[in-house]
Amino acid sequence: MTDTDVIIVGAGPTGLMLAAELCLAGVRPLILERHPQLRDTPKAHGLGGQILQLLHYRGLLERIRAAVTDPTPAPIFPFGGVHLDFTHLADPPLEGLPLPQRRLERLLDEHARELGADIRRGHEVVGVSQDDATVTADVRGPDGPYRVTARYLVGCDGARSRVRGLAGIPFPGTTYPEVNRLAQVSMPDSVTMLDNGDLDVPELGRIRTGFTRTDRGVFAVGSLTPGVLFLQTTEDELTEVDDDVPMTMTELQGSIRRVLGGNLPLGDPIRLSRYQFQARQAERYRDGRILLAGDAAHLLPATGSAMNVGMLDAVNLAWKLAADINGWAPTGLLDTYHDERHFAGARALLQTRAQVALRRGHDPAAEALRAVIQELLVDEQPLRRMGALIAGTDIRYPLPNSDQHALTGTFAPDLTLHTDQGTTSVAELVRTARPVLLDLADRPDLREIARDWQHRIDIHTAKTEDRPADALLIRPDAQIAWAATIDEPADAAALALREALSCWFGTPRKSAVPTTSV
Repeated sequence: MTDTDVIIVGAGPTGLMLAAELCLAGVRPLILERHPQLRDTPKAHGLGGQILQLLHYRGLLERIRAAVTDPTPAPIFPFGGVHLDFTHLADPPLEGLPLPQRRLERLLDEHARELGADIRRGHEVVGVSQDDATVTADVRGPDGPYRVTARYLVGCDGARSRVRGLAGIPFPGTTYPEVNRLAQVSMPDSVTMLDNGDLDVPELGRIRTGFTRTDRGVFAVGSLTPGVLFLQTTEDELTEVDDDVPMTMTELQGSIRRVLGGNLPLGDPIRLSRYQFQARQAERYRDGRILLAGDAAHLLPATGSAMNVGMLDAVNLAWKLAADINGWAPTGLLDTYHDERHFAGARALLQTRAQVALRRGHDPAAEALRAVIQELLVDEQPLRRMGALIAGTDIRYPLPNSDQHALTGTFAPDLTLHTDQGTTSVAELVRTARPVLLDLADRPDLREIARDWQHRIDIHTAKTEDRPADALLIRPDAQIAWAATIDEPADAAALALREALSCWFGTPRKSAVPTTSV
C-alpha cells in the first residue's frame, strides 16, 4: 500500500497543472515543494501558445483572463531579434496573455486544491529510490525527515532538477554565454516618449523602440502601458547566473550603461528579473517509475515557449498515469508520453535554437539575415507558419494510425456543435478530461462499436458546419486519436476505430447501456 498515487516534485505551473489533471482522472497526487511559500521572484511574464486553448477546454481560461491586470498587448512577438506582427490578422496563430508567473501559480494552486490535491510547501525531496512496484521519496520537511511512497514520481523541479540527477538521466545541450536582464519600470519625467515609441534621453539622445545593437550587447525597449517601460539587456557573460537571486536596479542600470555607453534614467521598478538561456533536453522522459516534465525535461533558449510546452507535458502525462494506476492502460501507453512529448520538445528546441542563431550574430552578414527574415515575415503564409511553430499548434504526434486522416495526432478543433438539446462545443465535451467519441455524421455503426468502451469514454452525436470528418475519437488531452473520413465505408471505419480504442483505452467491456446525444 502506497502513501499516495503520484508524487510530484515541484509546484511550478507544470507540477500544479499535472496535479489538477490527475485529480480530474481520479488519482491522488501529492506535491512536494521545497520553497515554504508561493514565490514572488519574477520569472515568466506571460502565457501563450497551445496551452491557452487547453485551458479553455478545461474551463479555466476566463478565470485566468480575469487575473490579467495589464491591458492586452498587441499580438507582436519577438523572434530572435526580429518581430512577428499579427496585428493585421483577425485570427492570429499565436496568442499570449501578459500574466506574471507568480500570479498564474496562485491560480493553478487554488484550482489544484479545489480538486483535492495535497500540496506541501517547505518539503524538500533529497533522495529517490524505486523498485518494480513503488517509488520512495526521502523528504526533509519542517518537522524533520520522513519518507513517502507512491506508484510514480514526476520531477517538475526545474532546470536544476534533483529528480533528474538522482534518476541518472542525461541532460545534454548548451548553456549560452549571455545574460538577459528584464525590467518593467515607470517612465521618469526626464525621458520623453515620441509618437512612434522612440525615447528621447538626455545623455543618450534618441533610442528607437525595439532592438538596439551595440558592440557590447543588445538593448530592447517598448511600452504597452502609458507611463511604463519594458526594458531588456543582453550581454555575453561567461559566468553562470542563478535565476533565483533577485536582480537589483543597480545591476540593471550597470548593464544598460555597459550596452548603451551612457545612463538611462529609470523610474520605480515594477518587475525585475534575470535569466540565462540554455538549450537542453533529457535523453529520456521516463526511467521506470520516475518521469520528468517541464523545465526538468527541457530548457529552451528563448522566451515565450517554456510554460506552454511544460504544461502541455503535464496534460499529456496525467491521463496515461491515471490509466496505469487504475489498471486499464494498454501495453506501452505510458511509454507514449516520452515518444510524444520528446517529439514536441524537440520541435520547441528547433525554433528556439533558430532564434539563438538569429539574435547572436553581430556582423553585417547576421544583420542581413535578420533583415531578410523580417521581410519574409511580412507575408501571411510564413507569418502564420512561424506563429504555429512557436505556439505548438503545428504538432502532429506520430501515432500508429496517423496515416489514415490528416487530423489524427493533432489537437482537436473547437467545433460548434448542434444537437437536439441546443448548441454546444468540443470545449464543453472535453471539460471533464474524459475521452470522447464524437459522431458528426449520425453513424450508428461507429457508436455501436464504441459502446464496448463506454465505461471509459463518452459517446456524443452532433452536427457541425463543414464537418472535417464523420467521427472523431478525442483523448483526454484533446488530441485526436482517430478520425473517420467523410463517408468512409463501414467495414474500414469499424476496423480502424476498434484498433484505436484498444490502442488507447484498453480492453473492451460489453455494455447494454444506450448511447446518448449531446
